[in-house]
Amino acid sequence: MNEAAFYFIAAGVCVFAVMAVTGRDIFHCALWLAMTLLSVAGIYFYLDAPFLGVIQILVYVGGIITLFVFAIKLTANIGYKSIRQTSKQWALALFITALLLCVLSRVFAAHPWAQTVLNVPAASIAQIGRSLMMNYAVPFEFMSVILLAAMVGAIVIGKDKR
Repeated sequence: MNEAAFYFIAAGVCVFAVMAVTGRDIFHCALWLAMTLLSVAGIYFYLDAPFLGVIQILVYVGGIITLFVFAIKLTANIGYKSIRQTSKQWALALFITALLLCVLSRVFAAHPWAQTVLNVPAASIAQIGRSLMMNYAVPFEFMSVILLAAMVGAIVIGKDKR
């Protein structure tokens, strides 16, 4: 039963990701991306990592998708059907994707997964929070400045020129 739940969630991730990439309406693609990220959070919860699941929902679904939706809505003419949605280089992209799939398949097949032993140190949420606010405070703040700059850039680009 547990394995079936994992495969159901993983299939949802794959289906939502394909819909996010192949969709024609950019707003719907952002919503499918949100569903993909929620499904990834479901995998974290399934794997008994609730902290990562909550962070996935708060940061990616709550923050990044909201930023995408604002950028889409504030950018003029981005949702028009006359804008081309496909690339002329699809054959090259298909070839590179197939090549990458073959290389990764060989690398994964050659790895001795059954012999790998993980020595994971026990860490509490308080230790993670302390580490984030002490050791990684500068990268954490840097990411918030980047997100703020992206939001301001979306507003400036999408601003009506009148």
